[in-house]
Amino acid sequence: MATHNGGEFGFGTQIRKSPYFDATVRWGAKDFSVYNHMYIPRDFGDPEQNFWNLVNTAILCDVAVERQVEITGPDAARFTQLLTPRDLSNCAVGQCKYVLITNADGGILNDPVLLRLAENHFWLSLADNDVLLWAQGVAVHSGMDVVITEPDVSPLQLQGPNSGKIMAALFGEDIAELRYYWLVEKELDGIPLVVSRTGWSSELGYELYLRDGSRGDELWEKIMAAGAVHGLAAGHTSSIRRIEGGMLSYHADMDINTNPYELNLDRLVNLDADTTFIGKAALQKIRQDGVKRRQVGLDISGPSLTGANTTFWPVCEHSKDIGKVTSAIYSPRLKRNVALAMVAVQCAAPGTRLEVQLPTGLRAATVVEKPFYDVKKKIAIAGREVGS
Repeated sequence: MATHNGGEFGFGTQIRKSPYFDATVRWGAKDFSVYNHMYIPRDFGDPEQNFWNLVNTAILCDVAVERQVEITGPDAARFTQLLTPRDLSNCAVGQCKYVLITNADGGILNDPVLLRLAENHFWLSLADNDVLLWAQGVAVHSGMDVVITEPDVSPLQLQGPNSGKIMAALFGEDIAELRYYWLVEKELDGIPLVVSRTGWSSELGYELYLRDGSRGDELWEKIMAAGAVHGLAAGHTSSIRRIEGGMLSYHADMDINTNPYELNLDRLVNLDADTTFIGKAALQKIRQDGVKRRQVGLDISGPSLTGANTTFWPVCEHSKDIGKVTSAIYSPRLKRNVALAMVAVQCAAPGTRLEVQLPTGLRAATVVEKPFYDVKKKIAIAGREVGS
């Protein structure tokens, strides 16, 4: 992590800064890490306070690191389908979809949000991986007429229960008509944007995709000014909330050696549709043979975890290694330690008693259903409050 030490944050010139970088420093960013070859703010102070700001009012997050792979050209729709096992035949213009990008072995290369801006105009809003290079390589040998680029597009996330009020102050009351996982093109005082009802928080939220990087500082300040009366705080994506919501983090909860069935993401794999995509034969075999491991939720006993795990913790049953914890955190709302883990399939049933080897010692753990909070995603989908 890069820390401010009276001068500049610094990884070197090879790491890019977002259009919001200076604004985030002014508004209290204390530490940065690297994601998609860019700086991303990871610390605005107390992470628990950041969580409460998110779930009680709203936070604004610099997620310009979610780079876009832009796919255009006469064959853009057919090419985009080639990249993902999710059937896109019902994806309308103006709609977004959570998709997986798979390789020939059925391994997951990325789990972006796909945005369809026009009949033959798509964005893949990426997790941390070089899918731009993958897509360009696939295009070379596809025989399709497509153009694959990374456009000047930098998203912000405005998330939390008051995000709708802030959006109304910025764009007018009709923004409330924007449905979950849909997008609309907007201008804010001449600043060109794509706005979507999406986000990585499990809360009501919006992403604002800036299409002119020279106006990043201006956009940030306009949003913060509009949100002042609604308790808006500068913040960072919350590990507490995303783990509560069972949201996956690429490189932590999945990677190229993970397949969709291990993650219980069968709904994102349409093997019976009349579509052609990379990895279809491999995924057909995986479905037929079954998986040897599966992702589960865990309750970990004992004292509150301090911060998120920075290594994969071994999971054991009767002293036998049967998996690993991929993401773990203490939830101050649920008042317990919650985790995502990949375990042997025979140990994946809810109620199974296991043990987790933390750096500080062995802890008892129990397999539980996930997500841990707001199981039906009422908050994100409808913006309604749910009981804690």
